[in-house]
Amino acid sequence: MMRLRGGAAAVAVVLAAAGCTELTEGADGPQNTAGGGAALAAAQALPEKGRAPKTGYDRDRFGSPWADTDSNGCGTRDDILERDLEGVEFRDGDCEVVSGTLDPDPYTGTEVAFVRGRSRVDIDHVVALSDAWQKGAQQWDPSKRTAFANDPLNLIAVDAGANRSKGDGDTATWLPPNKEYRCTYVAAQVAVKKKYELWVTPAEKNAMTRVLSGCPGQRLPTGGNPTKAPPRFQAD
Repeated sequence: MMRLRGGAAAVAVVLAAAGCTELTEGADGPQNTAGGGAALAAAQALPEKGRAPKTGYDRDRFGSPWADTDSNGCGTRDDILERDLEGVEFRDGDCEVVSGTLDPDPYTGTEVAFVRGRSRVDIDHVVALSDAWQKGAQQWDPSKRTAFANDPLNLIAVDAGANRSKGDGDTATWLPPNKEYRCTYVAAQVAVKKKYELWVTPAEKNAMTRVLSGCPGQRLPTGGNPTKAPPRFQAD
């Protein structure tokens, strides 16, 4: 079957470039509903602490990859592809996304084609799992880690090369090459860290403040899934 859907990431980039931040995507995606300047204020209010050791980190500590935590019958990866790509095509009788276009990619500002099996599109955790692990997530119960790894508020379809250059970097060590998207990107990181009660390093808070001071009206995204996954999704 084929369904067409506009790319939410594309809308975000266009709005950011225009100096606007009003964006509502529905219950499964981020909604910029907080007041003007909320992103900067939220960044400054994040708890500050040094980075903890990475000891014990493993991707599996965040549960099964792309679990259907919202119980809509589709894996999280396909949910995000459907949300962020344009011209989405699905496998017949399935919710598996087989092709589409990321236009534009928020990290680079370029158009990127998605074809299942030959993809140049990744689903990025805006706040990387290992970064979260070192800033509070190692103390969480398995349900919260599974929710974090599959929360649409923390996920975005992006160019694979840009995503891999980011690695597990935070705002102090990596920003998107597309400068027009940086305020939106940093606001999303702040929103995720606020929602999940993660801390930031001094260098990270300084970097967040520096970016968001250049767009003082930037709103704070909200939305996504609950911070506890259903009981059937338990990380080991």
